[in-house]
Amino acid sequence: MLYIVESYQSGKALKEEIESRGIPAWYVELWGNYIVATPPGTKIDGLRTPVKAVVELKTDYQLVSRQWKRDPTPVVIGDREIREGKIFIIAGPCSVETEEQILTTARAVKEAGADALRGGAFKPRTSPYTFQGLGERGLILLSKAREATGLPITTELMDPEDLPLVAKYADAIQVGARNMQNFTLLKKLARPGKPILLKRGFGNTIDEWLLAAEYVALHGNGNIVLVERGIRTYDKTLRFTLDVGAIAYAKQHTHLPVIGDPSHPAGDRRYVIPLALAILAAGADGLIVEVHPDPDKAWSDAKQQLTFQQFEELVAKAKALAKALGKD
Repeated sequence: MLYIVESYQSGKALKEEIESRGIPAWYVELWGNYIVATPPGTKIDGLRTPVKAVVELKTDYQLVSRQWKRDPTPVVIGDREIREGKIFIIAGPCSVETEEQILTTARAVKEAGADALRGGAFKPRTSPYTFQGLGERGLILLSKAREATGLPITTELMDPEDLPLVAKYADAIQVGARNMQNFTLLKKLARPGKPILLKRGFGNTIDEWLLAAEYVALHGNGNIVLVERGIRTYDKTLRFTLDVGAIAYAKQHTHLPVIGDPSHPAGDRRYVIPLALAILAAGADGLIVEVHPDPDKAWSDAKQQLTFQQFEELVAKAKALAKALGKD
């Protein structure tokens, strides 16, 4: 249940009143609203604190639901905006490797039309023997790339202890598939006030994904971008199975921006462009794509990263599709 009130003071008073009745309550200020949230179905009569509106929803993800907030929520990354009606493209290498590599890539993707730069400084790897990222050195190099190109930067956070460090450098924080249900991490993501790119876990349902977004919102951060990146199914032809249905569903049932990652479900650069176009055709607001100056020599995810020429082709086709769909 959501209770919309007039002010901070009313919100705090209502939260205390509800909790005095033994019912959990959270006060948040999101999207220009003062909101007190309680568990779904806990309608309370006889409240003393004035309430503007009571929103009863038939879903567990209440705050991010489009049932009550029908206007789409734009999310600002740096000086750029992800919003409905426009295609937003984030591009860059899987991992930050060297200064030359990240600067060369940043300049190339900007020239091709990217809106933001991605690059991993901390890498969750299946094998402990593979490259784990440069850590803070990688964040510093990403900052240099931002200074050189003006592109805002996004990077993955793995450990809640690294949140202050990553927030110091990044314009937006990625929550990777393996951390989608790291609830300790999700609860802390409001602290730095940074936009969150929330990737769907490869073994998670759509509802679990949206409830992970609800965790972030309930703890005070409404700047959330949902990222579909493929799920693990019985079919091993590609690395993962791209769930375009999840994109269509999320766009209909939430007010948050939704983008797609074609690189991870493809697992092979030959399939990245077709999957990227499928993501956009399903209604996504953008893409996050892996691009490298020499993919075959990449320190991680070598097979699936695009060359600069392939990325230029992707952007050209994405713009043509966007025009056909009536988007910018």
